Amino acid sequence: MLRAALIGSSSTGKSTLFQLMTSVADAPRGKGDVAIGISKVPDARLDTLSAMYNPKKRVPATVEFTDLIAAARPGAQALVDVAGYKNADALVHVVRAFRDPAVPHPAGSIDPARDAQAMEDELLLADLGVAERRLERIEKDLKKGKSTELEKEKDLLQRCQTALEEGTPLRALELSGEDRKRLRGFQFLSAKPLLLVINLDEADVPQIGASIDKAAAHTGLTAFLARAATRAVALCATIELEISRLEPDDATAFLADLGLTESGLDRVIRASYDLLGYMSFFTVGEDECRAWSIARNTPAQAAAGEIHSDIERGFIRAEVVAYDALTTRGSYAACREHGEVRLEGKEYVVQDGDIINFRHAT
Repeated sequence: MLRAALIGSSSTGKSTLFQLMTSVADAPRGKGDVAIGISKVPDARLDTLSAMYNPKKRVPATVEFTDLIAAARPGAQALVDVAGYKNADALVHVVRAFRDPAVPHPAGSIDPARDAQAMEDELLLADLGVAERRLERIEKDLKKGKSTELEKEKDLLQRCQTALEEGTPLRALELSGEDRKRLRGFQFLSAKPLLLVINLDEADVPQIGASIDKAAAHTGLTAFLARAATRAVALCATIELEISRLEPDDATAFLADLGLTESGLDRVIRASYDLLGYMSFFTVGEDECRAWSIARNTPAQAAAGEIHSDIERGFIRAEVVAYDALTTRGSYAACREHGEVRLEGKEYVVQDGDIINFRHAT
């Protein structure tokens, strides 16, 4: 399962958004408590397939979100010590851009660019401490005897140390696959892809809508968002709370009045999914229609392993039909008649939206 962790200072709307996205209404409120919830990835394709097959079960792709309840700003070192943050695939930083005199900002003023950079600096400092401590241990070990692997790790960590000291997050470094494997165990916070959630003022939504360019210009975040592996979603928590209390048809009409096609919460969940380079393939039938999460460029045999390791081991062929073909023809049988169902081998790279039936030895 994909894992994302929410970060941000108090009074940003972070915990409110967490509860709305995950439906965890009774999230812990004590400082230092951790809440974990699951969000369903919105996908109209799964809705269409479920309408076609009317299955007993409809199973969307999911993202796990973690929220740490802490003081005014938890401090990145606190995040290092929480498993849900160390093991997260991405960080979601909720940045305040709304104005409310009744909810004062801890820093005394509203400045999204300042807050985004302040959190980035904390991540850098936390990672620098991890790198420096590991380098000290490596130096001691190398005095006992030479080791090619330790030398490679030392060189890599020194490169990371230099970048961190210069204020460069590790997500911006160009690393080889081998180097990425070496760093994986450290779970550096600044190496994780970053999604900024810009929590807008309700009065600004009609002018900004869902436009990231407009939101970035309005909040001074344009330069920050130009960094590697950094994206953003703009929403208004106040409006999201109102939407959550409406019936579906009323919610759709409300969004349309604002010039929006989907809720900000759906956009956060989808953006978290996309930020990590993931996509979905589908399995369909009368028993179940399900979206499966895989990284882009995943070969068919590895994709089969997402369903069950036995299917991956016994893989024979993947019976594949494109989503557009199936929904246009209306059935697998019609797609077969038109030669649109393909038999692919284990090296076939699964495409976003593929509907697959895996043939495998038992």
